[in-house]
Amino acid sequence: MSLSKKDVEHVARLARLSLSEEEKERFTQQLDTILTYIEKMSALDTQNVPPTSHVLPLSNVWRDDKMEPSTSATLGSPEDILANAPEREGSLFKVKKVIE
Repeated sequence: MSLSKKDVEHVARLARLSLSEEEKERFTQQLDTILTYIEKMSALDTQNVPPTSHVLPLSNVWRDDKMEPSTSATLGSPEDILANAPEREGSLFKVKKVIE
């Protein structure tokens, strides 16, 4: 499969990216190389290769669930915690609205 500059322009438009002519040329070459490599890998017989989810045999690598002091116990009073807050509202951090 050969990737064309028109394909790169189409993908850039879908991703809402503005690319210069130099970037289009570079990405055309790079993506074509990647797709060529994927074609080589697709030709390999993987019928007898068991599926894996991770390259290392890791299992349940979580920390122990143990009780620890709360923020107010380690950092002090709410006033101490809010001392460096850029904005606050009463005893709360004030942050910009993230949902419209």
